[in-house]
Amino acid sequence: MQTQDIPALNAALNGLATVLLTIGFILIKRGNREAHRKVMISACIVSAVFLVGYVAHKWLVQGVHTPFGGDGAIRTVYYAMLISHIILAIAIAYLVPRTFWLAIKGNYERHQAWAKWTFPIWYYVSITGVLVYFFLYQWWPAAK
Repeated sequence: MQTQDIPALNAALNGLATVLLTIGFILIKRGNREAHRKVMISACIVSAVFLVGYVAHKWLVQGVHTPFGGDGAIRTVYYAMLISHIILAIAIAYLVPRTFWLAIKGNYERHQAWAKWTFPIWYYVSITGVLVYFFLYQWWPAAK
């Protein structure tokens, strides 16, 4: 694997996390707590592997900025999405472990209360992570 392959791998991991989050949501709504637990642990592991890949990529490229190639309204859409993605990703770094900790402790009432906030934010961050990849590398790459 080469450095330029990491963003695509990271997008795939974000996409997989989104799928797992969706399945976990459906399972808990159906009352299948044990399957929900397993799927959400998998989502957390996939997201953690993504985070390692993201940090590794940033370290390997040593802060080299990947410019966005779009113009006009799509540029505004991209940067609005990117800024919200970054801010909410920072929040997720606290929310996910806290929500998991409540479940591990067996405090399901508080876990559920936290999950009502954590889930949609984590879901948004996972989806927009994939979109950031497509905006930057597939749909509107900067001219070289």
